[in-house]
Amino acid sequence: MQMSEQSTKTDTHVHSMSFLRYFLLAVIVFGSTFGDVYLAKGMKQIGAISLTRWRDLILAPFNPYVALGIVLLMMFYLSYLASLSWADLSYIMPATTSGYVLTALCAHFMLGEHIPLTRWIGILMITAGVGFVTGGPSLTVTPSPEGPSPHLEARS
Repeated sequence: MQMSEQSTKTDTHVHSMSFLRYFLLAVIVFGSTFGDVYLAKGMKQIGAISLTRWRDLILAPFNPYVALGIVLLMMFYLSYLASLSWADLSYIMPATTSGYVLTALCAHFMLGEHIPLTRWIGILMITAGVGFVTGGPSLTVTPSPEGPSPHLEARS
């Protein structure tokens, strides 16, 4: 009796994904990707920063592209914080790796960067791991006498 009761607890998956949570993952991916791209675009306009041009670094946030990049990265960071309140870091980070492909595409098409085949292969290999992560639960639940947290829907 105790053995079967224990096996059902370990077989329980926590399904805590909803439209809002998928939306937060999308904001993480797009905010991070486009925030980085616009920061790079703005900083390329400003030029190389050195010790003699340190003032340009202080004025950099006033460049429209840098400012847009900062706003997008703030949206990314807030969404990232919110997502960590309901899912494990080991779920969130791999689930958002599609941003690597999107960043490479944007760097190529928006910034005119050359991306060698070896970098594409590496990006695709990292992204392939997403399939392994998305099949599992988003949150590790440790068995307790009270059961799973009330905000999580458990299914066998």
